[in-house]
Amino acid sequence: MPTLLVKNIHTLVTQDAQRREIRHGAIWVRDQVIEQVGTTAELPATADEVLDLHDRHLVLPGLVNTHHHFYQCLTRVMPAAQDGTLFTWLKTLYPIWQNLTPKAIAVSAQMAAAELMLSGCTTASDHLYIFPNDCTLDDEIHAIAAIGLRFHASRGSMSVGERQGGLPPDTLVESEAKILDDSQRLIEQYHDNTRHSMLRITLAPCSPFSVSPDLMRQSAALARSYPGVRLHTHLAENQSDVDYSLATFGLLPGAYAESVGWLGTDVWHAHCVQLDEAAIAKFGKTGTGVAHCPCSNTRLASGIAPIRKMLNQGVPVGLGVDGSASNDTGNLFQEARLAFLLARVRECDASAMTARQILDIATLGGARVLGRDDIGAIAPGMSADFIAINLDRPQFAGAWHDPVAALIFCHVDRVDYSFINGRRVVDQGHLITVDLDRLIEQTNRMAYELVNGNRE
Repeated sequence: MPTLLVKNIHTLVTQDAQRREIRHGAIWVRDQVIEQVGTTAELPATADEVLDLHDRHLVLPGLVNTHHHFYQCLTRVMPAAQDGTLFTWLKTLYPIWQNLTPKAIAVSAQMAAAELMLSGCTTASDHLYIFPNDCTLDDEIHAIAAIGLRFHASRGSMSVGERQGGLPPDTLVESEAKILDDSQRLIEQYHDNTRHSMLRITLAPCSPFSVSPDLMRQSAALARSYPGVRLHTHLAENQSDVDYSLATFGLLPGAYAESVGWLGTDVWHAHCVQLDEAAIAKFGKTGTGVAHCPCSNTRLASGIAPIRKMLNQGVPVGLGVDGSASNDTGNLFQEARLAFLLARVRECDASAMTARQILDIATLGGARVLGRDDIGAIAPGMSADFIAINLDRPQFAGAWHDPVAALIFCHVDRVDYSFINGRRVVDQGHLITVDLDRLIEQTNRMAYELVNGNRE
C-alpha cells in the first residue's frame, strides 16, 4: 500500500465541509486515498513518496469538467465557423466531422485531456456523439486511460437527421436500435460504479434537435436499470434551441426535458442559458444538474446562463469547457474566471458571485453534477486528486493578501503539480504521462487530414 506525503504547503484549500484553508498544510495519502489532512507539523514526517513545496505553493482539489467534446480540438478556429451562432456553427462543421477516424478520436482525446490536466482538471466528462468510419467510444476510453485522467465517458448519439426535421446531416445519424445496443454494451463492458472509480459511463443523446423523444425515454430507462449510470444532454443553449423545442414539441426546453423523464439527481444538462424560471425551480426541486459553459456561450453569442438564480434555487451547477471548437481552449481556471465575471455582469451586482463560490462550483459543484462523493475536496476518505500552483509567478505578484481569491481574480494558465488517484501526472509544470511534443504534432497532422478529407 504505497504512501504519499505533500508537505510545507503555503495554503491548503481543502474544500471540506468547514471550507478550511490551512497555512503550512500537508496531505498524507495511502493507496490512492487521502488519509490525513492538517499542518505539516501534525502529519507523519515520511512516506514512500514525498513532495516538499517549501511554503511557496497553494494546493486545492483538482477541478472537475462536466461538459466537453474532445474531438473538437481538431477543428479549432475554423475560419468558416468563427462568426456563426450555434446552428450555423454546427452545420458548418458537421461535414468536416464526418471525416473522423478512430485514430483521430484517440489523438484528439489525449490532446484535450493533456490541455485540461495541465490547467488543473483531474476529472472530466466528455460527450462524444459522432461515430463515422467505424469510430467508437472505446477509442476515446482507451486513450484517456493511457494518459491518466479520471473519466466519465458519455455515449452520445444523433438519430434525427435533416430529412426528419433535425439539424445534423442524415449521413451522421445512427439507428436508435444500434444506439441502445451499443449503449448497453459500453455500460456492461466499462462502467465502474465503485468508490474512487476512474471510469464511468453516461448515456447522452445529443440534443432536442438531433434525437427523438422516444430515444430520450429509452435511454433514460436503460441508464436507470444499472447502478450509477447517469444521463446527459444539451438543453436551452440559445434562442434557436428554444424555438426548435416550441415548434417541434410544443414545449419549452425544461418542460420537454420533464416530459421525457429527464429530470432528477441522475441527470445533468449542458448550457441551460435560456432556461425559464419555472424550469429552474423544477431543476432545483428535483436535483437536476447544469454544466455551465461560459466561454462557449459567449463565443457563440448564446447568452449568459443565470447561474446565480440556479444556485439560489438549489440547482447543482458545475463548470464545463465545452467543445474546443466553440471555446476554443480547455482551461477550467479560465472558465471559472469568466463564470465569476459574467455572474456579476448578469445580475449587475458585484456581490452576486464571490471567488470562493466559483471555486465551490469548479470543485464540489462539478463532483455533485457527476454524482461523485469521492472527489472535489481534500479530506480523509476522498480520492487523492489535487493540484499545486506556485505563488511566485507574475500573475500573483501583489496578490498575496488573499492568494485563494487570486486563483479567480487573477489568471492561472498552468499548474505546477497534479495528482490523480494518488499518481503524479504533472511535475513542475510538465505532463509526464504522454510525450506532449509528439501529441501536438499528431494533433496538427490529424486536424489537417480531417479538414482536407484525408483518412489515415
